[in-house]
Amino acid sequence: MRDYTWPSVYFAYLFFTLSALLTLFFLIRSWKDGYWGKDGEDVKYQVFEGEVKHGTERDEA
Repeated sequence: MRDYTWPSVYFAYLFFTLSALLTLFFLIRSWKDGYWGKDGEDVKYQVFEGEVKHGTERDEA
């Protein structure tokens, strides 16, 4: 009979390490891109700058 304890422990540690590294990667990346500063939420307002009114004019070609 084989002992499968160690492979599962190695897999668990590998999974936790990869999860922690990916978390740190995206944390640092979002910080560098400026999502954590005082102007971090300005990106969501860029969608509304054009004030496009949909449905008011029809293209009759």
